Amino acid sequence: MKSIVIDDSRTVRKMLCHYMQSLDIETVEAEDGCDALSLLGEEDPSSIEIALVDWDMPRMSGIEFLKEIRSCSEFSHLKVMMVTSHNKPEDLMRAIELGANEFLMKPFDEDMFRDKMRILGMAN
Repeated sequence: MKSIVIDDSRTVRKMLCHYMQSLDIETVEAEDGCDALSLLGEEDPSSIEIALVDWDMPRMSGIEFLKEIRSCSEFSHLKVMMVTSHNKPEDLMRAIELGANEFLMKPFDEDMFRDKMRILGMAN
C-alpha cells in the first residue's frame, strides 16, 4: 500500500510519514497541492490509495487539490483525509461535499491518527 502526505510543514510531513510507515504504508511527500499533482502524475494512479492533505498551503491549498483530483476519474479510488485546524462545521461540510473521506484535526497524536486510519479501513 502507498500513500501521499501533502503538507507545507516539513515537521508535520515527517510525523505523518512515520505514522504511515508504522502501519507498513509506503509514503511519498509533497510540500503543496501543485507538487502533489506532479508526483501523482509520475505514479501509476492506482498505486496510491490514500492522501493525507493539509488544508492551508501555499500555491495550491488542500481544498484546491481535493477539487482537482476529484475531477479526475483515475483518482476516484483515492481516499482523502484532510489534516487541518479548520473546525468550523461549514468548512468541514464543504470538504465533504468536495470529496474528503475523513478529517484529522490538528494538533493530533499517533492514537488519533490510527483511529482515523481504522475508520478509513486502512489499519486494524
